[in-house]
Amino acid sequence: MTNTNRDGRAVVWTAFVVAVFGWGVGFYGPGVYLAALHQAQGWPISTISLAITAHYLVSALLITCLPDAYRRFGVARVTMGGAVFAASGAIAWTNVQQAWQLVPALMLSGIGWAAMSGAALNAMVAPWFERGRPQAISTAFNGASIGGLLFAPLWMALIAGGGLSLAGFIVALATVAIVCPMAWRFLGRTPPAAASNAEPPLSRRVLLRQPGFVTISVAFALGMFSQIGLFAHLIARLEPDFGATVAAMAISVTTLCAVLGRTLLGWLLGERDRRLAAAANLLMQAVGALLLAFGDGVVPLAMGCVLFGLGAGNMTSLPPLIAQREFRPADVGTVVALVTAVNQAVFAFAPAIFGALRDFTGSYLVAFFAAAVLQTLAAATVARGRRFS
Repeated sequence: MTNTNRDGRAVVWTAFVVAVFGWGVGFYGPGVYLAALHQAQGWPISTISLAITAHYLVSALLITCLPDAYRRFGVARVTMGGAVFAASGAIAWTNVQQAWQLVPALMLSGIGWAAMSGAALNAMVAPWFERGRPQAISTAFNGASIGGLLFAPLWMALIAGGGLSLAGFIVALATVAIVCPMAWRFLGRTPPAAASNAEPPLSRRVLLRQPGFVTISVAFALGMFSQIGLFAHLIARLEPDFGATVAAMAISVTTLCAVLGRTLLGWLLGERDRRLAAAANLLMQAVGALLLAFGDGVVPLAMGCVLFGLGAGNMTSLPPLIAQREFRPADVGTVVALVTAVNQAVFAFAPAIFGALRDFTGSYLVAFFAAAVLQTLAAATVARGRRFS
């Protein structure tokens, strides 16, 4: 094994760890804060939900600045800074005593989540791989799913054992203590392609007008909106049929399916058409959403969870792989950052809209059927983009 191969693999596993903590703190953490602060402070769910939406919107705005930050400060320093901000945000969220304190908390956590998001993982891993990029990206992004499996019960256990404030401090300490040394050790190296890539990147304005970018961005924004909205309400949808305990276990099964689906795609994709793979992935999720919308009984609902879960992980790893194939190396990082930012700005509103549909109609049938329709439209959009690639 050459030094370059060793360095590349070390970067992949570092990105995996960044994803575990990034998603565990920045993505799954807000859901924990919502329940805990509502119970502890008695604030309306709508107030805390608004702060969580702002957390995602702040992050979406900052993600667009990541390529510039990497060029100026380097991937290692930006990642270390992200870990510190994420940790500070966790401490701030878990110690708020008045509603106005949610504002600095969401600002800190939004900065941290931006620097540990999917766009960040792609920036870490992509320069080290060409032919093996699907497997490398899949491995790194699997850390996001593992973060959900580990951190959701970890947050609950820490809060039950020592309270919300202590839980935030422990998670923050672990984030800085583990992520920062790994980032400093492994992300500061220069990938072999960096020295030969002297192309000046295109401006964001030029990239935003390209049909290829538009079809990727629209398709995955629709898909992620459906996915985040459905995940946010999945336990509530399944609880009447399964009971609270089994419904919570279904989330874990769905997450494990996401790891399996992402891993399989990473190994099987090879040189195959990545847009067609994305369309098939979205249609599989649409079938899962239909089963969850209309299913009655354990078997159809369980199949819905499995089909939806198998495609869930690929929704974050496919955009970088499509961008790699269709854009110049100098522009891939910016394209991925812009797609990620658009996705996040759109899906930030999904839980609230799904909840409003549920309250208005009295069931989840319309909301989950709408998710299936949006995913079908997303599949058609990403497939149509083949004509521009």
